Amino acid sequence: MGSARPRIAVADTGSGNLRSVEKALTCAGADVIVTGDADVIARADKIVVPGQGAFGGCIAGLSRDGGALRDVVVEGVRAGKPYLGLCLGLQILFDGSDEDPSCRGLGILPGWVRRFPERPGLKVPHMGWNATTKREPAAARGPFRDIPDGTFFYFVHSFFAVPDRPDDVALVTAHGDPFCAAVARDNLFACQFHPEKSQQAGLALLKAFVAV
Repeated sequence: MGSARPRIAVADTGSGNLRSVEKALTCAGADVIVTGDADVIARADKIVVPGQGAFGGCIAGLSRDGGALRDVVVEGVRAGKPYLGLCLGLQILFDGSDEDPSCRGLGILPGWVRRFPERPGLKVPHMGWNATTKREPAAARGPFRDIPDGTFFYFVHSFFAVPDRPDDVALVTAHGDPFCAAVARDNLFACQFHPEKSQQAGLALLKAFVAV
């Protein structure tokens, strides 16, 4: 009999802690392959795009070799293939970012990525554990459905997404002011925090994504 473990492709864009994401997804019950090959990603059941570093660098990684990797991610999402974006994997879903305004995002979700303001007492980058609060209806979708209000996740970032559609926001938290911690629409899910660094809460979220 064949394995019931879903095959998840972790897209190698040249940024992100790929091996820790691979290990966490394997622990969550997936058959994982880390790859920059668009054909391999096209054959996978689900797509995960992690990312640490610069917005422009992540987009450049997706756009190399004629943009095949970018195309397969966008086409997969539009076809309903489950997608999970982590950190930059969330930010690139939007139209663009203050980090590199000349660089176009994927434009799958309308909105922009902003930098935390310079403010006394507000450290940038934002690093550490934050409690999250659910926002309906997006929080009722996919891996966020069973996340309790007040769940802590680990964040490391200087930029945050501002979705044009409030209904895309699944989780919120605050660093100075409230900001979007996760989004969900159809089979697309993404979080600004790092599930692979968020201990049991992160593993629970990844298990829920594997089960989607």
